[in-house]
Amino acid sequence: MSKGNNGFANEDSMAMIQSDKVSQEWDTPLRQDAFKKTDEEKETIIRENFQKIMETLGLDLQDDSLRDTPSRVAKMYVREIFRGLNPANKPKISVFDNKYKYGQMLLEKNITFHSACEHHFLPIIGKAHIAYISSGKVIGLSKLNRLVDYYASRPQVQERMTVQLLKSLQQALDTEDVAVCLDAKHLCVSARGIRDTNSTTVTTEFSGKFLEDSLRNEFYMHIQNT
Repeated sequence: MSKGNNGFANEDSMAMIQSDKVSQEWDTPLRQDAFKKTDEEKETIIRENFQKIMETLGLDLQDDSLRDTPSRVAKMYVREIFRGLNPANKPKISVFDNKYKYGQMLLEKNITFHSACEHHFLPIIGKAHIAYISSGKVIGLSKLNRLVDYYASRPQVQERMTVQLLKSLQQALDTEDVAVCLDAKHLCVSARGIRDTNSTTVTTEFSGKFLEDSLRNEFYMHIQNT
């Protein structure tokens, strides 16, 4: 059974996707054979093809500054900026009993994330604000950061990532009371095309009690006071 660099069998990764019937409705579209190749095999293919792209652009890969660029790009794609495509890399979500009976909003704001637009593969840089109300469980704060990083580490559409975070937290915490807001700058807007360097994109997704005006307004008040 072949394994990638993360030590998980590729068959296990596919089984994780196929068994997660809810996530298939809102997760990033993946081919059925997405995990048949190991990380090393993917890197080899990407390296060879990126070399062709560079050569097509007229770059001299014999130059010592460019020689290793295809390898660097391949490694970056598979092991870094797109590592979130593999469900084996999803962080384990540790939850604890809410022994202190805290029943109000818990909000973590200004979670920095870096992603990539799936239309142009250009960076998306932004901040996530996440809140929930416990139904008996609470989550380790750093896990919220790791969850944002996981869903950001793939070619993305900001609207989809917003929903992915909300649905994932609903499942982990067994609560409907979740709010997610993403505020991001897209380089496909600022570095090409219209080249607007000032605009940002804001997406929100609310469920449960956060659909009520009073709680939603409290959420907005907190994230605006940064």
